Amino acid sequence: MANKHRQENLAWGIILILIGAVFLLDNINVNVWNAFARLWPVVIIAWGAWKFYFGIKDHIQEKRNRT
Repeated sequence: MANKHRQENLAWGIILILIGAVFLLDNINVNVWNAFARLWPVVIIAWGAWKFYFGIKDHIQEKRNRT
């Protein structure tokens, strides 16, 4: 249970860092919105891969703990 809480904290930390980086780059006149408009599906794919990987990992751990 604590491991899952730690993973959620890590995910939120990464999200906040990315949002902060986007606003920082926007403030120094780097046009990140065009790149983001083209690459937003990559974020969804990475998020899905992340959830898939840790879902399988948790499933394997639970299976090992039962035996």
